[in-house]
Amino acid sequence: MNKLNDETSKVAQEPVGSVDSDDDFRLVALAQQGDTRSYDELVTRHRGRIFAMIRNMIHQEADAWDLSQEVFIKAWHALPKFEAKAKFSTWLYRIAHNTVYDWARKRKIESSGEFNDEIFERGRIDSGSFTTPSGGESPDATMANGELRVKIQIALGKLSPDHREVVLLKDVQGLSYKEIAEAMSSTLGTVMSRLFYARQKLQALLKDEYESR
Repeated sequence: MNKLNDETSKVAQEPVGSVDSDDDFRLVALAQQGDTRSYDELVTRHRGRIFAMIRNMIHQEADAWDLSQEVFIKAWHALPKFEAKAKFSTWLYRIAHNTVYDWARKRKIESSGEFNDEIFERGRIDSGSFTTPSGGESPDATMANGELRVKIQIALGKLSPDHREVVLLKDVQGLSYKEIAEAMSSTLGTVMSRLFYARQKLQALLKDEYESR
C-alpha cells in the first residue's frame, strides 16, 4: 500500500513550491485591508495546487482553468470572513470543493439525468499529470513506473468523486485528516472511512488490471 500511495502522489502532482502558512496569514491580513498586490501573491502561490486538484477531479483542462479562476474570485469576495482558524490553503480547498460540486450539480440538471461521463470521466488519462522520470532510471524501470502511473490514473478515474477527492487531498496534496475534513465540510470519521475504502478500491482495481493481463 505504501508503494501505491507513493505512486499515487506522483500521478497528479503539480510542480509547486513550499508554502509558508505564517506568510500566508500576513498576506491575507494585507489583502483584507484592500491590498490587491498581496492577494495577487496569494493567487500566484496557490493557483498551481488548486488547478491541479480541480483538473484531477474533472479531467477537463479548459473547465479546470475556469473553475480555478472562479475559486479565487469567490475567495476574494469572501476574504473579509476569513478568520485564520485554518490554513489559507485549507480554506481555498473548501471553496474549490464547493465550486466543483456546484458545477457538477448544474451539469447534472442540464443533462436531466445521471452525471455525464464528461464530468467525472472514467478511464481518461491526462498526460499533463505525469511526472517526468529521473534520468537515473533504466529504460525498463522507467517504462514500468510509467505504466504503473497510467494504471493508477485510470483507477483514480473509476472512483466516486468523493473517494477520488479524498485520495487527491491526502496522497497528492498532503493535507492532514483534519484539513481534509475542513476542506470537504465533513467529519474526521467520514474522511478516514472514505480514504480507507478508496485505497481498498484502488488496490482491487489495480489487482484486477494485473490479473487480466
